[in-house]
Amino acid sequence: MIHLLDRAILRLSGEDARSWFANLVTCDIAHLEPGQGRWGALLTPQGKILFDFLATIGEDGLYLDADAALAPDFAKRLNFYRLRAKVKVEALPAWGVYAALPPENVDIEGALVFPDPRRPELGLRILAPVAATADDATTAYHDRRIEFGIPEGGKDFRLGEAFPHEVLMDMLAGVDFKKGCFVGQEVVSRMQHRGTARTRIVPVTASATLPAAGTEIRIGDRPAGTLGSSVGKRGLALLRLDRVEEGLAAGESLVTEGLGLTIDKPSWWVASSSAHKATA
Repeated sequence: MIHLLDRAILRLSGEDARSWFANLVTCDIAHLEPGQGRWGALLTPQGKILFDFLATIGEDGLYLDADAALAPDFAKRLNFYRLRAKVKVEALPAWGVYAALPPENVDIEGALVFPDPRRPELGLRILAPVAATADDATTAYHDRRIEFGIPEGGKDFRLGEAFPHEVLMDMLAGVDFKKGCFVGQEVVSRMQHRGTARTRIVPVTASATLPAAGTEIRIGDRPAGTLGSSVGKRGLALLRLDRVEEGLAAGESLVTEGLGLTIDKPSWWVASSSAHKATA
């Protein structure tokens, strides 16, 4: 088990919690069962991601696994939408978020355990009291996440600026296109049907240690995107893929601060991208 110190937990309880939350977010909460998880996001009305999260359900409500630095603002935003709904939004500082990478199994009394809904390579997600025994190996976890091309809000894209398709939520089951209305749904559905997402997050590699997140990436003399999180020579990048493909075909180099980059898409990314194009 790895204790993810950069994550925190919010709990939504009350008789309206499930239906109320389901009408706000991109993922299918209505059919969520114990032992299952969902990756989802709360969007602006213009369809851009404000907060992303992993959700599961316990006996006393919905549990949201979110970026620790952003969790207080996430709770405030949820309370803004609460109005007269019978919902309580609370932080659980005595609980922590853990990951158990495959093929490990976990059995902790009182913990909420579910397979990471984004990709099986990320193993199990565990929400449990902080007293649970675990290693602080957050960097090792993010190394694996980056290797398999899985983005996280606040690390790989700026919240309030990116659309779900740009951060692969269409490929990683972060958006349920059949669930009906949610905040920002019209814009997201339009992008799905028209296939207009030209910017995407992809894994990249370099010959030396990558610079900090947010560093500009260029193709030839033109801006191509920004670097997200990285561990050593591997990272994730938010790129204008049409511009990059055009530049590479013309013999130009993809660089960040003079360091050459190579796009290294995992097999699931290519397969999911092809499936998306076929249905767009």
